[in-house]
Amino acid sequence: MIEARPVATREAVLACVLGNALEFYDFTTYAFFAVAIGGAFFPAHDPVVSLLISVATFGVGFVTRPLGGLVIGAFADHAGRKPAMMLTITLMAAGMLILALTPPFSVIGYAAPVIVVAARLLQGFALGGEVGPATAYLVETAPDDRRGRIASWQIASQGAAMLVAGVLGFALSHSLSGEAMAQWGWRVAFLLGLAIVPAGLYIRNRLPESAHGRAGKRDSGRQVLRRLLLGHPRPLALGLVAIMTSTISTYVGIYMTTYAETALHLKTPTAITAPLIGGGTTLVFALLGGWLADRYGRKVVMLLPRVLLILAIYPAFLFLNGHPSLATLLLTTGLMSVLGSLSSAAVIVAIPESLPESVRASGLSTAYAFAVTVFGGTTQFVLAWLIGVSHDPLAPAWYMIVSGILGVIAMALMPETRGRPLPRD
Repeated sequence: MIEARPVATREAVLACVLGNALEFYDFTTYAFFAVAIGGAFFPAHDPVVSLLISVATFGVGFVTRPLGGLVIGAFADHAGRKPAMMLTITLMAAGMLILALTPPFSVIGYAAPVIVVAARLLQGFALGGEVGPATAYLVETAPDDRRGRIASWQIASQGAAMLVAGVLGFALSHSLSGEAMAQWGWRVAFLLGLAIVPAGLYIRNRLPESAHGRAGKRDSGRQVLRRLLLGHPRPLALGLVAIMTSTISTYVGIYMTTYAETALHLKTPTAITAPLIGGGTTLVFALLGGWLADRYGRKVVMLLPRVLLILAIYPAFLFLNGHPSLATLLLTTGLMSVLGSLSSAAVIVAIPESLPESVRASGLSTAYAFAVTVFGGTTQFVLAWLIGVSHDPLAPAWYMIVSGILGVIAMALMPETRGRPLPRD
């Protein structure tokens, strides 16, 4: 007999989105304090070399994301959403704690960078498997007519985390001396982010399981992956491309601080406002996107904002470069964030809705982890390379246009899932 499915509550939604929020808090915080982290663990005669190694170490975490997506996603479809979510938030917290507490190079020598790299690999593994089980849980516990609104909190939580991390980083950098920030100030930001983990563990542990459809006859992890890759290649491939498009627009937005300083030659206090406006607009418009997806359908909300972004992004960058200022920077960053968040909110619910319960978590985890690894992990490098090779400051716009066209094609081929019962096995 199939058990009655639990109903999504505010507590359940909070528990599910905490992990995704923790990821973006960690990302934004690391990016904000990359110079201090580089000085602590990767000292070099040239500060630029130290910074590059620090940024590369952050990128190391992307290497283990696909593995985490495959392993933890399959674990969630085999053992249930709840144990997978408990595992991912624990591993993420452990990685952040290790980073925050590892002594600097000056104290323990080469053991410091080795430990930090291991922590980033652990975090990457956990992050790769976080989104699939958590989003599957939200979709499975939400009423059919509110799945978009509830699942959109996954995207909104990213904006909230970026906003909080940006505000906190700005406050710390303006209240502490440079020496204090380099020695211990950046560690405070990571420890403050970890303060929410005990509450997250407590709430997740209290959640009822949502994956009951195959109770007593669940496949092994290997069987789950075989079923996913051989039985559902189309939704997996289309979902990966759709997430790729969303990922690139998100990471271009994150890159805007660097872009403002290097290409536009704006001062740092102006440049660091970019992630703040990006985080705030993502929080608001992702929730609006979820509401619109429930009211008008997934495909129109995926497609229309993405097409508008393709049409608007080149003129926006052209205007930004012709009139570089705080106002034009906020306008361009806000435009990308508003349209990208609307579309992404529909994407994040449409993918799990198109997959049966037995591969729902592994399907979304796999598509998300591979897309973020290949495109999120390389976007900033690709943009810097494109600008350097072409000497064209509008290169980010062209990159978004090409990826946007591919994403629109994939979204157009995805089925409309609004109001439909979730597919059974």
